[in-house]
Amino acid sequence: MLVALYFMIYALIGAGAGWGLFSFAAVGLPLAIGGGAIITALLGQVHLFATSGSDSSELEDRIEALEVIQKSTNERVEIVQARTSAVETTVKQELAERRDALVSEMRQLETLIERLSRSFETKLADAETAGEVAPQEDLVLRRVKEALEDGRVDLHLQPIVSLPQRRVAFYEGYTRLRDADGSLILPAEFLDAARRANLLGVVDNMMLYRSVEVVRRLAARDRRVGVFCNVSSHSLEDPHFFPFFLNHMEQNRDLAGALIFEIHASRFEHRSKQMREAMERLTALGFRFSIDHAETIEIDLPRLQDAGIRFVKLNGGDMIDQLRDPFGPRPISSVERKISGEEVAAICSRYGVTLIAEKIEEEVSVVEVLEYGIPYGQGHIFGAPRPIKSSLMEETAPPIELVRMLTARAS
Repeated sequence: MLVALYFMIYALIGAGAGWGLFSFAAVGLPLAIGGGAIITALLGQVHLFATSGSDSSELEDRIEALEVIQKSTNERVEIVQARTSAVETTVKQELAERRDALVSEMRQLETLIERLSRSFETKLADAETAGEVAPQEDLVLRRVKEALEDGRVDLHLQPIVSLPQRRVAFYEGYTRLRDADGSLILPAEFLDAARRANLLGVVDNMMLYRSVEVVRRLAARDRRVGVFCNVSSHSLEDPHFFPFFLNHMEQNRDLAGALIFEIHASRFEHRSKQMREAMERLTALGFRFSIDHAETIEIDLPRLQDAGIRFVKLNGGDMIDQLRDPFGPRPISSVERKISGEEVAAICSRYGVTLIAEKIEEEVSVVEVLEYGIPYGQGHIFGAPRPIKSSLMEETAPPIELVRMLTARAS
């Protein structure tokens, strides 16, 4: 549009010049028209030449800018390539070091497990000679020994959900042993026999430490979810095992917010001095405790608070029956008046104790629990215990220190 305007101006100038030649210079009309046309053409050529020079200069500037950008890009690419090569070299070196360390640890672990197996056989033979193990118990204990020896120890997790949202807030860990054919050996099958043969400590400690190691891996991936890990009084009272366990927990204090040690209510009620001191030392590290299988809501809140108990699990049906009864049991607290069922959860929370309704199997039970403001629920209606991924299980193994300690103790 602008170019056309320029050429119209040049045409007017040419026409004016032709008119001047015709009028004042006595030039003939044809020559005057030709002169005007020539002037118009000359002005157009001058314009085109000037414009061409400006575009060329601008084009050269752009080319130079592109060359600068390309040079800068090449330099950045070279830097990225150099860094990538350095990272690749470092990763390969770290992988090689980890692989070598893992192979070395596995060799040591195999040797120590073999020693543990031999001592297990000796102890089992002694128990049989003393008549402490019945033939059927002998078979069960041998299945347990083989499962430990072959590393067939699994961790199953069951969700504990917040109510009413039903969002997974915690998991409870259950350790299971497997036979060679993949079938599970449930605790009910071997615990009594192992206890009478004085072998429960070996089984329990191996299972506990495996659970702790898996919990540590899970907590590192998602610290918003806590994990309840069952711990027996034998582990807390064992003067040989507990120092190793405590040292391991000291080295993993960052796990304190994600790991809750769970104790059977009856064992807590009759805990020994050694068990109390062990709990105090773990509490000092920031770890919390839970008691499960509580039979009554009549819990001593100040005592639980002092002991580091932060969760209490009670059968959902039993809990509802007791809360619904206006004359039913109530928690022991500083509240002197009669506490209503709807106030129980809030009174417990004042002492830092959270109630969990466990073994909830029906939807109607969920509704009843919600009526009394119970903050958490656990049961098959929210999810059954499921094994963790086999890949994660393979990544974990009992610490070398633990196996050495168990081997020396069982010898």
